[in-house]
Amino acid sequence: MGTVRWGILSTANIGINKVIPAIQKASNCEVIAIASRSEEQAKAAAEKLGIPKAYSSYEELLADAEVDAIYNPLPNHLHVPFTISALEAGKHVLCEKPIALDTKEALFLKTEIEKYPELKVMEAFMYRFHPQWKKIRQLIKDGAIGEIKTIHSFFAYYNNNPSNIRNNAAIGGGALMDIGCYCISFPRFLFEKEPQKVVGLIERDPQMKIDRITSGMLDFSDGQSASFTCSTQLMHGQRAEISGTLGRIEVDIPVNAPNDKETRIALIKADHREEIIFPPVDQYTLQAEQFAQAILNNLPVPTPINDAINNMRVIDALFESAKQMKWVDI
Repeated sequence: MGTVRWGILSTANIGINKVIPAIQKASNCEVIAIASRSEEQAKAAAEKLGIPKAYSSYEELLADAEVDAIYNPLPNHLHVPFTISALEAGKHVLCEKPIALDTKEALFLKTEIEKYPELKVMEAFMYRFHPQWKKIRQLIKDGAIGEIKTIHSFFAYYNNNPSNIRNNAAIGGGALMDIGCYCISFPRFLFEKEPQKVVGLIERDPQMKIDRITSGMLDFSDGQSASFTCSTQLMHGQRAEISGTLGRIEVDIPVNAPNDKETRIALIKADHREEIIFPPVDQYTLQAEQFAQAILNNLPVPTPINDAINNMRVIDALFESAKQMKWVDI
């Protein structure tokens, strides 16, 4: 046992509001430093969250010998550069999704990670740590819905602010990179294999050029498929439905499960409907604890870099499909 001492790169909202408080609740974690390119913002965040050290540059934080691991929630185009910088500084890295801007960059990151076999790197798909998803996988393995055949998901919010980084196409903004990556991850996680080909349909914002509504179909072969729609300019909402030959599972809040309310899934069969309720839990805390456990006990991380690369391959193929207006092999 032991404690992993964390440094946080940036004062991004997801870190301040969700991830940092969750890491602070983890039994084997301690947040000791935070950095921003604004000294004022770094100090304000440190004071708000009770973090001992505030740095006015990311490089200063990476040079702190007391920091064991980095959480990287920087904009998408900075995921790979600062993950590599952290590795060079001897730090483990939990990096927000998507881990890279494209497959080529993700593969380059893998070659860099392999230079540091003693360090752990993981893409932060926090939903996989929530008990509702562990239960869904178990239900599928137990044959509760027969042979799983298709998965459909929807994830949207409304944000048309041109100054928001999620709306900057040049740095990896847009619906597919920001939230569509979850809709791709769900079926890969449940089918436990990779799609063979995909087809994508994209509507782009005429001014910002980001994909604002993206739909896709993933062919996993053997009659198994997935479909989804994600959007940054539709009314907010999310859901997932897993259908099999004998039933289906409906997931009310597949991604942003609240940490202060019950979560529920529904198991629906021809003759009955069963709601399975999960008590409040912080999936970000569970993610941090398991990542820290991998560090402390020198275990493989729960989500390896190859998983991140494979998710990126599908994203790239969907963009290419929308451009060519046809199915694209992966």
